[in-house]
Amino acid sequence: MKLVIAVIKPFKLEEVREALTAIGVQGLMVSEVKGYGRQSGHTEIYRGAEYVVNFVPKIKIEIVAPDDQVDRLVETIASTARTGKIGDGKIFVVNVEAAVRVRTDERNEDAL
Repeated sequence: MKLVIAVIKPFKLEEVREALTAIGVQGLMVSEVKGYGRQSGHTEIYRGAEYVVNFVPKIKIEIVAPDDQVDRLVETIASTARTGKIGDGKIFVVNVEAAVRVRTDERNEDAL
């Protein structure tokens, strides 16, 4: 099993969710996060004053999936979230040692 962590632009969330549902993803976790990468923030003007925004708002999506579904999952997220502009985000894939469904005590892939 793998944990796929995707950090994307907020306005792409619904489009990515729909694409993931279309390929059979049954569950995911979403968090609002702030951060920066190469863009190192940006400047904005508010009420005539310019200020620097060091942390850019993003959405973090987390999905635990069987190994054989990960490549398709990553490609779906990448192609759907891509705008071609700086700040499109990142996708990380991490090994998962175990999973447990609390209600039924199912383990590992059965718990997904």
